[in-house]
Amino acid sequence: MSAQQTQAVPFLVLKEGTKRTLGREAYEVTINAAKALAEILKSSLGPRGMDKMLLDSLGDVTITGDGATILKEMEVQHPAAKMLVEVAKAQDSEVGDGTTTVVVLAGELLKKAEELLVQNLHPIVIIDGYRKALETAIKEIDKVAIKVDKNDVETLKRVAATSMYSKSISEYKDKLAELAVKACLQVLEEVDGRPKVNLDYIKVEKRKGKSLDETQLIQGIVIDKEVVHPGMPKMVKNAKIAVINSPLEIEKTEISSKISITSPEQMKAFLDEETRILAKMVDKIASVGANVVICQKGIDDTAQFLLKKKNILAVRRVKESDIEKISKATGARIITNLDDMTENDLGYADLVEERKVGEERMLFIEGCKNPKAVTILIRGGSELIVDEAERGLHDALFVIKNVLETGKVVAGGGAIETWCALKVREFAESLPSKEQLAAIKYAEALEVIPSILAETAGMEPLDTIVNLRSIHAKGNYYYGVDVLNNRIENMKELGIVDPANVKVQAIRAATEAAIMLLRIDDIISASPPKEKEKGEGPKVPEEY
Repeated sequence: MSAQQTQAVPFLVLKEGTKRTLGREAYEVTINAAKALAEILKSSLGPRGMDKMLLDSLGDVTITGDGATILKEMEVQHPAAKMLVEVAKAQDSEVGDGTTTVVVLAGELLKKAEELLVQNLHPIVIIDGYRKALETAIKEIDKVAIKVDKNDVETLKRVAATSMYSKSISEYKDKLAELAVKACLQVLEEVDGRPKVNLDYIKVEKRKGKSLDETQLIQGIVIDKEVVHPGMPKMVKNAKIAVINSPLEIEKTEISSKISITSPEQMKAFLDEETRILAKMVDKIASVGANVVICQKGIDDTAQFLLKKKNILAVRRVKESDIEKISKATGARIITNLDDMTENDLGYADLVEERKVGEERMLFIEGCKNPKAVTILIRGGSELIVDEAERGLHDALFVIKNVLETGKVVAGGGAIETWCALKVREFAESLPSKEQLAAIKYAEALEVIPSILAETAGMEPLDTIVNLRSIHAKGNYYYGVDVLNNRIENMKELGIVDPANVKVQAIRAATEAAIMLLRIDDIISASPPKEKEKGEGPKVPEEY
């Protein structure tokens, strides 16, 4: 057999039906998917950004401009787009804000890379240029960041309000920002000499009814539970609270067993013994002075009756996370063994009361002396409004946490991106020729943020970018796009500021996502599984 004949024999490595996309076509596929996703989110960026209405497969409606929520509700199929969704989710869980920025910036970085790929620039050269430009941008953010003290409440409020400008509930941003700042400062603790805000200790409860103006911060915990017995007090002042995570019930034996009862007297003795055990538990609770019982497990009917006789308010089956928050807020120790309980294990609150909120009853534990866990109770006219308020508060709490822990903010309104773009351009001059092209494109991509802000405000994007560049070239790095008044203004003076670490995380995550997609030159798609037709029997050879 000749060499030519040998080469003609088909050589299969991949399973039949597998699809491969190679080289330039692979780049186009991944870049187009990222650009399409960025295009969807683009119009939601900034205070003048538009909202999206999302309908899921069950017909539930979500109206929001929050990037994280839009991406979560969208059923994205393309693998490249899915990767950007994952990057945005990581941004949201890490710093709580900047999700729209991440996707838009990653899409723009890939769009600029595509322009270089058309000029036959190798992806690795583009990647090297992008990496060097990223480090320059991050250094500049650190240089121009404004230091913030934890006692500077006004700046903290401005940071929180800025994060909510783009939400549909922005008219209530000042009220919500004030509550968020108070909540964060209340749970602020020093860990190894550094400030630490644990957002797990800020409980956000939402109930439709009334208006967003009625949203309040409770110096304690609100739980979605009712008092277990109708005869128990619905309100206890000067509450001494026992937080118990063991059941107030007769526990079943670990091994299967049977008790043979042959007379009514034996039955009575058996029931009396059960009552005696439960009475002993209740007496122990009463003896240490507790007048409120929060139980993680169940409370037997007999135990409920005995607690009622002692005038003790009790709730049962409280979530473990709520048990921890109540313990943190009231200073109570979580009791696992009633026999070891002492008066020192009890928590304290000025008031424990069952109240009707909207259509449901809830238990309020408030007036704790120095609670390290608090609750924000959101009210609003409809389910959509309270959901959007919760999303706004989520962002606000995260940005306040970021500022308290890092102590740094930067000017918003696209100011920091414009400044970084200017410095990256200057840095590009020191790079080899091809990497220089990549760094310049990186700078252009950074300017997409002020460009979109200008566009959503009805300003001319190109004129805005040119004017911003000229102002920043004179060293005025606080100037950005004032979208509410359609002009370029000093963002620091306007109080439009963002946490520095949110910007760093957004730029870094967007660059890493773009680099990862640029490294893909071969897409191998497995063939979808073949579905068997219903009632399909064994195949019969054609000749039969």
